[in-house]
Parts: sequence; C-alpha cells; structure tokens
Amino acid sequence: MATQRRMQFVHGQVAWMLATVLGLSLLGSLSYELFFVCSLIGLLVVTELTAPFTVRPEWRRRLKWLILAGLCGFAYIVGRRILEMLPPEVIPW
Repeated sequence: MATQRRMQFVHGQVAWMLATVLGLSLLGSLSYELFFVCSLIGLLVVTELTAPFTVRPEWRRRLKWLILAGLCGFAYIVGRRILEMLPPEVIPW
C-alpha cells in the first residue's frame, strides 16, 4: 500500500512538471525560474492531494526537507528579482 501511494505521488508530480513544460513552451515563456516556481507549486499541491488521513509514512516526513529547500530557492529567486528592479543608487555595491 505504501509503495502504491508513493508511486501515485511520483506520477502526479511528473505529470504536473510535464504539463508545466508544455504549458510554458506553448506560451513562449519557458525559463528555468518559471519552471522551478511552477514545479514547486505542483509539489505543494500534489503533497496535499495525496496526503493520507490517518498514518504518516516515513517517506512523507522527509518531504518537508524537499519543500523547505524549494521555498529557500523561491526566496532566492524573489530576492534576486527585487534587486533587479531597484535603481542602482539604492544598493551601494
């Protein structure tokens, strides 16, 4: 049962990422940053949609570290974008 749930999670994430690549390429806006952000959103959605009600398997407990790393990457992307928009006089370096 645990392997079936795990594979359901993996299939859902892979399907989300393939749909993201297809959608972004059809819109002509495929970039690493957008793919990363959309994949992170997919990871959060698939994690919630496949969450069991009663028991929390060990592999699901380890997902929090992957989600934390993804959120750190998202914060880096947002910070970099904000710094790009600021005028050069604001940042002394």
